[in-house]
Amino acid sequence: MAAGMGDGPGVYRLTVSLKAEEQPMDLSMHAVAVPPLRRTLSNLAGVLRKGQSHAEARGIEPQVLLQSRLFPDMFPLVRQVQIASDIARRGVARLAGGEAPAMEDNETSFGELIDRLERTITYLDSVSAELLEGSQNRQVTVPIGRGETITMEGLPFLTTFVLPNVYFHCTTAYDLLRHNGVVLGKRDFLGEP
Repeated sequence: MAAGMGDGPGVYRLTVSLKAEEQPMDLSMHAVAVPPLRRTLSNLAGVLRKGQSHAEARGIEPQVLLQSRLFPDMFPLVRQVQIASDIARRGVARLAGGEAPAMEDNETSFGELIDRLERTITYLDSVSAELLEGSQNRQVTVPIGRGETITMEGLPFLTTFVLPNVYFHCTTAYDLLRHNGVVLGKRDFLGEP
């Protein structure tokens, strides 16, 4: 498999080996960023709905699940969802050369977390392919904590920072609920084909 610049700005030509032939495929930054993030956050909202139903059906105080951790030094479920939302929203905004809408980290219920994910998805849907054209080469600087930043080009920023981070925090949220007895499976995480 080889990747290189395609026929226009913001379009990569990806060559995939299929049997003995190579077939070129154009892939935009928007196609690599927005649909996977949208789907992952939408699926996470479905996982949270199942968590909420589980708590209601079993008479579990929702805060028990929302504040659950696998180990004391990790973030609780509520923070995992907030971080997934932040990275998706801010990542796409940085690629577009703008600022993401601010969201306070004040959610205290499943409903509020689901609403946050829905607002994040609405923002992602508002970012046009044209806004992301050429972003694969844009220098993106990101704070990584303790006053430190990293700078990288847009394509590696998306593929090695934004997407893996969102998947990590969504997986952790899924695992926290599954660990607490919520009946979930791989299809809940991946969504329907």
